[in-house]
Amino acid sequence: MRGDETGGGRPRRRALILVENLSVPFDRRVWQECQTLRDAGWEVHVICPAGGKRDTEREAVIDGVRIHRYPLRAATGGPAGYLREYGSALWHTVRLARKVGPVDVVHACNPPDLLFLPARWLKRRGARFVFDQHDLVPELYLSRFDRGKDLLYRAVCGLERMTYRAADVVLATNESYRDVAVRRGGRRAEDVFVVRSAPDTERFRPVPPEPELKRGKPHLLCYLGVMGPQDGVDYALRALARLRDELGRTDWHAVFVGGGDTFDAMVELSRRLGLADRVEFTGRVPDEDLVRYLSTADVCLSPDPRNPLNDVSTMNKVLEYMVMGRPIVSFDLREARVSAGDAALYAPANDESEFARLVALLLDDPEKRALMGKAGQERIGGPLAWRNSQRALLDAYAAALSGGGRGRAGTGPRR
Repeated sequence: MRGDETGGGRPRRRALILVENLSVPFDRRVWQECQTLRDAGWEVHVICPAGGKRDTEREAVIDGVRIHRYPLRAATGGPAGYLREYGSALWHTVRLARKVGPVDVVHACNPPDLLFLPARWLKRRGARFVFDQHDLVPELYLSRFDRGKDLLYRAVCGLERMTYRAADVVLATNESYRDVAVRRGGRRAEDVFVVRSAPDTERFRPVPPEPELKRGKPHLLCYLGVMGPQDGVDYALRALARLRDELGRTDWHAVFVGGGDTFDAMVELSRRLGLADRVEFTGRVPDEDLVRYLSTADVCLSPDPRNPLNDVSTMNKVLEYMVMGRPIVSFDLREARVSAGDAALYAPANDESEFARLVALLLDDPEKRALMGKAGQERIGGPLAWRNSQRALLDAYAAALSGGGRGRAGTGPRR
């Protein structure tokens, strides 16, 4: 074993978590995993990109977790931009991994499905490899770029297969992802552990509503999350235009909290739809402001359209709405129903008129809103609680250390 000694004089196990998509602790799932491992006695290191406005220090020790950050410019300009981004990230990751030194477990979080390269290098030095599959990258490619199953799609499928093969165990965010790991990745079922993301209940606690956030309207609608091509903010805006034009409802103000690649385009779309006077875009906000908006919201929006990725993905915003006791309107997606249950109303996939009608229904029924909010909080406190994921995470680490993944080749069908 490696690392500092524990209080009993035994050296602690060392874990190295690799992240490319977000900075840490801004990546809430990764941060919860770090804290769980730390509390279980692990020495935890993280290698990740630096943030733009937060998580900017190159080296930091936060609550006992050692974070090593590198500069990274997000991809622009098509495939060449992604090659520059990913090449830079891999170079920095290997450089910093050398600095961290020997570890017992390397824990790589996708996207992209390229971190198996430094993970495999560390495996040759004695580490076990835990693959934390945050996204199904082939489905992400299909949903984001709408280019079909072209050469690049086949390339990302190949990278996913290589990642599955290199890993000793796999962490899946839900049962749909677990099924993909077994069916498409050829993994043994006992080597795939469902570690669901869950909201931080210390971060998300309701506060008294602030009516002034409604900008003089009776009701507040709220969207929280990333604004990318596959996230459905455009569907939400068109649904709100239908709420006004088809249903005659002008008794609401809407706030969209978050940022992303399509932020400016969504602001422009709201103007073209004539919504600029009743839709507010805040960008990313501090946690305390986010809690204020959610505590005041009457209805929360989850407009992710049905596509190959969204139908099988767990949406963090849905879980965050639920922990705050907010009723939700969502499109009818497989994993949305698994997460939200009775805390949401479900419009037929991508049906903006029905989405608007369900929003109007909830605006007119405060008792139903309250019952749905309570149902969501009960689910977060019960089957979807982070304590269940903590057990699964520690079980996965124990399996990796005990030789999980051996003999996996050829144990499941591939396509």
